Amino acid sequence: MTDKPDSEQIDDIIAQLSGWKHDAYVALRSAIRAGDPDAVEVVKYKKPSKPEGVAFWTHDGDLCFIDVLKNTVRLTFSKGARLPADALFNTRLDSKVVRAVDFAEGSRVDEAAVAAVVRQAVELNTAG
Repeated sequence: MTDKPDSEQIDDIIAQLSGWKHDAYVALRSAIRAGDPDAVEVVKYKKPSKPEGVAFWTHDGDLCFIDVLKNTVRLTFSKGARLPADALFNTRLDSKVVRAVDFAEGSRVDEAAVAAVVRQAVELNTAG
């Protein structure tokens, strides 16, 4: 257990990364913040296999989270299945709840597109 604020714990998660995974994570965090400057950063799901936890962004409920997998950095929108269809999503397409986009080595993060989907997610959460 740590006494650090969640945003500093996310800084620590980023500091553990290198290369393209680090760059993708930083770009995604920047895009999320641009899409909703009022989003709250929260670290959830700390467990022995992932003691650092998973970074979430919330605004009247969960918006999205970033998870680092073996070959990708995945941005998952918690209510993605209810968001307008968007070319950004490339995984979890048959889920009834979430939608995600995987970024692999060599992928470019379209920060404007991510920020736009974040704004859509905020609208969905705040609509009730």
